[in-house]
Amino acid sequence: MERFQKVALAALVSLFVLIFVGAVVRVTGSGMGCPDWPTCWGCWIPPRAVEQLDFEKLDLEKFRRKAERAGRDPATITRESLREEFNPVHTWVEYVNRLCSLPVGFFSLATFVGGFFQWRRGRKLVGVTAAVSLFVVLLNAWMGAKIVYSGLKPGVITTHMALAMLLVCLLVFVAWAGTERQWRKGFAGSAKGLRWLVGGLLVLTIVEGVMGSQVREVTDVLAKSHYGEARGEWIGELEERAVYLVHRSFSWLIVLGTIGFLLMGRRGLAGGLGWLEKGIAGMVGAMMVMGLVLAQVGIHPVVQVLHVGVAAILVGALCLWLLASSRERG
Repeated sequence: MERFQKVALAALVSLFVLIFVGAVVRVTGSGMGCPDWPTCWGCWIPPRAVEQLDFEKLDLEKFRRKAERAGRDPATITRESLREEFNPVHTWVEYVNRLCSLPVGFFSLATFVGGFFQWRRGRKLVGVTAAVSLFVVLLNAWMGAKIVYSGLKPGVITTHMALAMLLVCLLVFVAWAGTERQWRKGFAGSAKGLRWLVGGLLVLTIVEGVMGSQVREVTDVLAKSHYGEARGEWIGELEERAVYLVHRSFSWLIVLGTIGFLLMGRRGLAGGLGWLEKGIAGMVGAMMVMGLVLAQVGIHPVVQVLHVGVAAILVGALCLWLLASSRERG
């Protein structure tokens, strides 16, 4: 593996870690743990207890403008109300999330720099994709600030997640293509049908991820309106939402598509099913089990985090399979 590939892979792995941590932020309700940006409660390193925070130094007008954008009465924002809202656990969960974004930015920048050398070697598409990846990282960082300033506005959160999925695909391509000879799959016959099937699975998985983000927005609302109640009692209300029902139904299409992929792969792949095909099938199976737990048992926070993280890795695995099944040029 070339050095450039290692840097791109590091960017991809750090992105997966950030997606998992971001899911923890969502399920713990820590999205507003740091109500300002880029500082956190006016500090670069947030306090561990309310006694360590000097509320007299906080810019109240800044907090009131944010509250107004979130639909709250800015007049209700006082130093006393901010003191009551301070939650050290939520603050540090969100702060760790911000820290985990730093490696993504660092390795994406390094990939961008390496992309210039890839361009000089004739791999112009790799260089362009590395530049686009850095742009998406910066755009998503800006979106992260918008999420804070909007008071966790739902549409902004879904766009944030969609951009993360796009970044996964971009970095997978950069890591795969940034070498003299790319890794490829061998086929016993025509791979056209398999490629179309996996392409469809990729599209369905991304659509599922976007809808899943919308479903999580609904659970965020339920967490506030049903505070203190068992999460299992939310399922009935979720089933009244069209996006949840469509999201649940789409999962069966992915399962059926994966079964077809395995059956076709056994005959069409040289040497039969490999580690990537088995890994894709395993992740789809795990996603289905987790989906059933969430739908039938309860909205368990740990399962929610795993559900989001595995979905992101699945998107990357499907992208890699499509790239490895492409025809070698020249």
